[in-house]
Amino acid sequence: MRLLRERTFRRYWSAQTVSYFGDEVTTLALPLLAVLGAGAGPADMGYLTAAALAPNLFFSLLAGAWVDRLPHKRRLMILADLGRALLLAVVPVLYLTDLLALPQLYLIAFTTGTLAVLFEVARAPLFVSLVRRPDYVAANTLISGSRAMSLVAGPSIGGVLVQLLTAPIALLVDAVSYVVSAYFLVRIRPTEPAPARGAGLGIADGLRFLARAPAMRSILLGTTTLNLFNFMFSALFVLYAVQELGLSPGVLGVVLGAGAVGGLFGASITGRLTRRFGVGPTMVAGFVAFPAPLLLVPLADGPRPVVLGMLLAAEFGSAVGVMMLDITTGSMQTALTPDSLLSRTMGARRTVNYGIRPIGALLGGGLGTALGVRPALSIATAGALLGVLWVLFSPVSGLRELPDRPEQPTRA
Repeated sequence: MRLLRERTFRRYWSAQTVSYFGDEVTTLALPLLAVLGAGAGPADMGYLTAAALAPNLFFSLLAGAWVDRLPHKRRLMILADLGRALLLAVVPVLYLTDLLALPQLYLIAFTTGTLAVLFEVARAPLFVSLVRRPDYVAANTLISGSRAMSLVAGPSIGGVLVQLLTAPIALLVDAVSYVVSAYFLVRIRPTEPAPARGAGLGIADGLRFLARAPAMRSILLGTTTLNLFNFMFSALFVLYAVQELGLSPGVLGVVLGAGAVGGLFGASITGRLTRRFGVGPTMVAGFVAFPAPLLLVPLADGPRPVVLGMLLAAEFGSAVGVMMLDITTGSMQTALTPDSLLSRTMGARRTVNYGIRPIGALLGGGLGTALGVRPALSIATAGALLGVLWVLFSPVSGLRELPDRPEQPTRA
């Protein structure tokens, strides 16, 4: 692809790719460490997931307003990478000295989540400085393709590493990935958007923009609804797979990795789907295709091959849907946001969209404790389908092409 022949974008894409792979190892290793090493129950898993996601609720607005004023967003991303590497490297040290317990895991999850907020709100302006508007879908397809590849290999690698080396040692893989990501970011020198200036800048500007733009508002409400229920599901899935279905870490990693081949397929077809049916209809389809296959998870029962097959089908189908959704919503939201508001709008989106995730995780833990893990998963998977209603009758549902970006935000 032409974009990968551009050295600066290739290094940016490489940084994202390496980081995605490390993240997938941690996504499996950290909850497995909590379950197998610290005896976590349903409520504890909800707390752990919430700790990692709570910074999105607490800090995203402030971070967006601050980052929009900075002249060098890339430097902040590098520091965030190195900080996360250091924090994850602490886990095996605590483990080897018998000091590791659930409170430390909560603190590490919260702190790495805070650095992730800074990294992500700085990423949107850097993306715009590297990619031309006509290439947004192509660039997001490459980045989402890397994510899909990480979903294929990351859980498998994570499961095997946990099986062979223990979960704390497996987390070192993610620490190294952040160092490598920082290395690639150091090696690019983009012309970043000028820092926002003026007395009228405020932390609520991104929220006001989202509230007044019907297309942005409908996408945000749809993804927020989906994420509320999806993180109820995520908080309980590893516990369900290990304790109720009896999967070992290695088998769980292989099943998730094999199922996530659907992500590669989804990334490969999304560009063609947007050209054939339009960006809006493809996005609406993604809102359904992401959560619907996960209905198979709480239904998994019977002989081991049948259970594994149902999990595989759920992961494959859901991974196809999430790529369709990520590529189209990412491209649409970037195209609709003025350059001067990119970080503040990203911060506002993360406050709402990611801020709902710890709430979902806590609800999932509570429902799992009150009703049982399997019924809670059934409620979560069915509820996630409600997100499509926000976009189905919105201005974005029929769009064939990316809309023009407004030059300046509207202020009261």
